[in-house]
Amino acid sequence: MGTGKQARHFLDLTDAGADDVAAMIADAIDRKAARAGRPKGATDADAPLAGYVLALVFEKNSTRTRVSFDIAMRQLGGSVLILDSASSQLGRGESIADTARVLSRMVDAIMLRTDDHAKIEEMARHATVPVINGLTDKSHPCQIVADLLTVIEHGKALPGLEVAWFGDGNNVLHSILEAAGLFKFNVRVATPAGYEPDPAFVASARAGGAVVTLTQDPHTAARGADVLVTDTWISMGQADAAEKKSAMAPFQINAALMDAAKPDAVFLHCLPAHVGDEVSEDVFEGAQSVVFDEAENRIHAQKSVLLWSFGRIGSR
Repeated sequence: MGTGKQARHFLDLTDAGADDVAAMIADAIDRKAARAGRPKGATDADAPLAGYVLALVFEKNSTRTRVSFDIAMRQLGGSVLILDSASSQLGRGESIADTARVLSRMVDAIMLRTDDHAKIEEMARHATVPVINGLTDKSHPCQIVADLLTVIEHGKALPGLEVAWFGDGNNVLHSILEAAGLFKFNVRVATPAGYEPDPAFVASARAGGAVVTLTQDPHTAARGADVLVTDTWISMGQADAAEKKSAMAPFQINAALMDAAKPDAVFLHCLPAHVGDEVSEDVFEGAQSVVFDEAENRIHAQKSVLLWSFGRIGSR
């Protein structure tokens, strides 16, 4: 059932574009509403991916990405198989290219979660089925589809939205900046010196019509914001953890920053959270925190990403 050489890969949000990401969000809203109250493993009425198999390839640990893609495929009527470095030939030096070509003969799509964006680009070059980015060091597009869905569910329109980011200029921020350029919302980025996002993502967002403000003052970023977002400061295996944590400390999202934002502002975090580091407990557990709506929405967003990859929704 592979889609041939014209496979629709989803490595970054710009692979789909604004109209198709909007179509994903609309589809996710509809499918989520249609299955309200049903068991989590029950198949959607139309079972659009019945008979399809998705390979989940993990070179980095995962909770939400693993579970959400698995449940997403079940709800769409399909199935998954899970591979990681420890239990596959990837961990013994088989090339990404060969893995892509073998899997393309055996499954209908591939999700890869890895450390190096170059690996997923290589996977996409050699795969003849859709390849989906489950996270790389460069970007995390599936997370941001879920985040946009969550923001819309909480009554906020994307054009003109004021999003404030605090902490590390990482892969999640890069995908937020991509979304800002596509949907014409603005991003205030508060990071310590030396931890700014990749300038290419900033330039691309600005070229798309977003106002991107870079600052080292968290209160400047928070003032009047609609959405406050952060992520864990220390990624797995980072050697400079103590130095980085010290630099990040002033950028914790706490009650003072939430008070500076709009009264109806929401707090997002892709999880896992280190409460007491990047976010205070009162904010994380507070009424403005929508992190568990956001986590659940990974399922609904993933379903629509999969349907887009198979050409079931979207314009291209």
